[in-house]
Amino acid sequence: MNRIVPEPLAKLPWLVIILVIAIGCFGQIVLYSAAGGSLRPWALSQGIRFFVLLAGAMGLSYIPERTWKAAALPAYALIVLSLIAVEILGKVSGGSQRWLDLGFIRLQPSEFMKPAIVLAAAKFYDMLPPGETRRFGGIWPAALLIAVPAAIVMKQPDLGTALMICSGGATVMFLAGVPLRLFVGGAIAAAIAIPLSINFLLHDYQRNRILIFLDPESDPLGTGYHISQSKIAIGSGGIWGKGFLQGTQSHLDYLPEGHTDFVFATMAEEWGLVGGCLLILAFLLVIRWGIEVGQRANSRFARLTAAGLATTIFFYVAINLMMVMGLAPVVGIPLPLVSFGSSAQMTVLLCLGILMSIDRQNRKTVGW
Repeated sequence: MNRIVPEPLAKLPWLVIILVIAIGCFGQIVLYSAAGGSLRPWALSQGIRFFVLLAGAMGLSYIPERTWKAAALPAYALIVLSLIAVEILGKVSGGSQRWLDLGFIRLQPSEFMKPAIVLAAAKFYDMLPPGETRRFGGIWPAALLIAVPAAIVMKQPDLGTALMICSGGATVMFLAGVPLRLFVGGAIAAAIAIPLSINFLLHDYQRNRILIFLDPESDPLGTGYHISQSKIAIGSGGIWGKGFLQGTQSHLDYLPEGHTDFVFATMAEEWGLVGGCLLILAFLLVIRWGIEVGQRANSRFARLTAAGLATTIFFYVAINLMMVMGLAPVVGIPLPLVSFGSSAQMTVLLCLGILMSIDRQNRKTVGW
């Protein structure tokens, strides 16, 4: 292959890149159908962004691991400052204050925090002597790194992103060797605190989403409408689906947000169980590759970072699928590379770019 393709390009993980391109292109096909057989307003702009960001991810693969390590904590601090700026100067949209309007672009700093918290936590444990990991001094700084941005994001309010930040950071802590009993204790404490949180901390719409998750039939035409219509769309697709451009729930506007958070329901109605399983399999293969990159890594920072980024992509997919199937409350997590929108697409391709950078470092070390 080196005789045909320049060596730097030949060393890219092309099988994974082709798989990611397949997922992205399939997402554009679903968005084309969701718009009633039109490239506008979703498929065309999504496709342009996808290939631009994919090229950017491939460019990130040339950044050496030491640069990611050096930038981890400064980038984390900069994004925390951006989150604080959102609270002061942020643009309100849809009842939430999550964006910084810079004129030429609108940024959602909380999206950058999802990979940044993984890098920062991995950097902290890379600096920490392994024997200190299980002691209090190896736990509270990492917990603070996670709690600060999660608390700010919760105030925006954005429960789904806050959960993603906590999940990514907690994954790195667990893989670094923090005792399992602390996670069990934290889960028990969270279970005890949930009733108090529902009544006193969550906003009304967040509280309603949790109550509807527990009893989805209590308000089928109101708060529970999204979940009810999503289940109908997925179930009506059957094994093989109704066929491309033949979906009724999405085309007749019964399914709200059929091009964003509930795009999997739009897809499953037309492509059925088979299409859904193939899409899930494609995501799992990408995630497995990310975990294998971590297993092959030679440094603690690279191992923790790769595993943390791979599980971040996993949480994206798992939470969205559970949400649209009624197995979790609706928390506004899109299906990456398929749902319309640039935020999740950018975050996942950023994660893939860093993973490819670590993979390139691994190949260089073993002389591939």
